[in-house]
Amino acid sequence: MIEVHSARWLADAIDDRREFTLLDTRPVDSYESWRVPGAVSFPFGPTEALSDEQLATLREVAPSERPVLTICGKGVTSANLAVRMDRAGWDDVAAVSGGMRDWNDLYETAVFEPSDDLVVVQFGRRGKGCLSYLVGSRSAGEAVVVDPGRHVDQYLAAAAERDLTITAVLDTHVHADHISGGRALADRLGVPYRLGEGAIERDVAIDYAPLADGETLAVGDTDLTALSTPGHTSELVSYRLGDHAVLTGDALFVDSVGRTELQFGEEGAAEGARMAHQTLHEVFGALPEDLTVLPGHVHVDSDGTWATAEPGSLVGARLGDVLDGLALYGLDEAAFVDRMTGDLPEKPANYERVIRINRGVDEPADATETVTLETGRNNCAV
Repeated sequence: MIEVHSARWLADAIDDRREFTLLDTRPVDSYESWRVPGAVSFPFGPTEALSDEQLATLREVAPSERPVLTICGKGVTSANLAVRMDRAGWDDVAAVSGGMRDWNDLYETAVFEPSDDLVVVQFGRRGKGCLSYLVGSRSAGEAVVVDPGRHVDQYLAAAAERDLTITAVLDTHVHADHISGGRALADRLGVPYRLGEGAIERDVAIDYAPLADGETLAVGDTDLTALSTPGHTSELVSYRLGDHAVLTGDALFVDSVGRTELQFGEEGAAEGARMAHQTLHEVFGALPEDLTVLPGHVHVDSDGTWATAEPGSLVGARLGDVLDGLALYGLDEAAFVDRMTGDLPEKPANYERVIRINRGVDEPADATETVTLETGRNNCAV
């Protein structure tokens, strides 16, 4: 019988630098758009048999003396290939259950402790690069969650592990690349769900308590201050954690800024870019340089690697260093807008429908569609 390994097993094997060959059976265009690091493309069908030519190729790219794993979109074609290879003489071949869909739902955590009292747990979604946070005070025994994904149990577990009670759930904005777990988590706990007051302009139909620019929430003795930082979206707010950090959502990443046409469209992208220019220079440029930037995403390359960190390590950097290293910072408005609206990368998968769901004006048909809608990397940066 062919062995089956989970996406978690695969991630641990990669991190432990175990020796194996990973064969990706999806179509070439899917592979080239997004894959697990180190995967080799070998398109294969759910009922296909191995030809002599394919066997020759496999012996070249996946020698039989080395363990082989197969992966596909959801675990069907990869299982077929694993069975065929086993019958053809490979001794150690296994399939990854759930395929890229399970890889897409895998999280890693890192901890940032800016003071004796404060603890910030960063949740990094390994395949997509989405980042979310539990921000807590040990002395008060309280915490807030920022930008939660739909897998809400992990925030409850992290809070319980640290004897923290979640008192509020915050989103920085209406997300375009993943379905928010904000309202669901807030409802489950019976606590407020907060968005920036500009969300009224997005016709958000989900119940939320608006946060005004400059309004504060207490995390123990430290203020968490909402800062209006539009550009990527009109209602986007960042959250300054005292003199320690700023949680920037999609307004500012450690190596880029958020694109503007996902809300505003191609025709309105320039207006969004002008907002982003003002945010970058007048808001972030006026903050203390020693604040740690904790962004809403890490860029995931098409080969599946994280651009600015390793999975499981903290994605964050000193604000002054982020701005110094950002080619967009310091440009005049016209040049900035040109750069922001020029040659843009591929948009997030299904972003228009994801936005409608996060606004509360639509909902997924079922759990399968929810997973499908989020498939792929985040693609929210310029």
